[in-house]
Amino acid sequence: MPNKQQGRVTKWQDDKGFGFIETTAGESVFFHVSEFKAQRRPAIGEEVVFTACYDNQRRLQAKEVQELGFVQQKMAQKNQQIRQRNHKRSAQAEFEAGQKKRLFLGIGFYGVLILLAVMNKLSWLVVGWYVALGFITYAMYAKDKAAAQSGDWRTPESTLHLLSALGGWVGAMVAQTYLRHKSQKAEFRLAYYLTVIINMAGLLFILAGGGLDFLEGLL
Repeated sequence: MPNKQQGRVTKWQDDKGFGFIETTAGESVFFHVSEFKAQRRPAIGEEVVFTACYDNQRRLQAKEVQELGFVQQKMAQKNQQIRQRNHKRSAQAEFEAGQKKRLFLGIGFYGVLILLAVMNKLSWLVVGWYVALGFITYAMYAKDKAAAQSGDWRTPESTLHLLSALGGWVGAMVAQTYLRHKSQKAEFRLAYYLTVIINMAGLLFILAGGGLDFLEGLL
């Protein structure tokens, strides 16, 4: 069975096109220039990697002789690619887990609103307001992403934040997660979280009875 070994070129007859490699175990292995994979002639003293096997006369010889530095470079590149693939898989798994959490959060929020409305603690108009703003905000994010990709007129960030503050923050959250739009910019994310806080404060105000009449008057 052939096996990979490491060694050093100790003899080379350039006019005859063959030489010998000394292995780490001290064996001398014959190799022909046709088995040297570099686009040049071998150099005495250079370290190589090769496949050791026997010819028909049971003589040990080296096949697929490659420069040790070249093999190490290829191995480093392969390991880097493996690390990158593993990182992408990990990032993708984390992203998908985040998708589910945010989706459940949005569904849970709407579920709480519906429950409050069923218990007559919140007007159905408020529930309808949040649902409508959620869809509108998501649509605005989708429109802005399409504009960014095509170079068309963009939706101002202040408009997106205003929609979130008015009650469309669930739609914004879902859009940021599933459309991957406006999800990397730290300043935008911070402003988004502030709109969620503002909206939650407004909802608590409505639940306390301080703003329900005003909201129903607007609707």
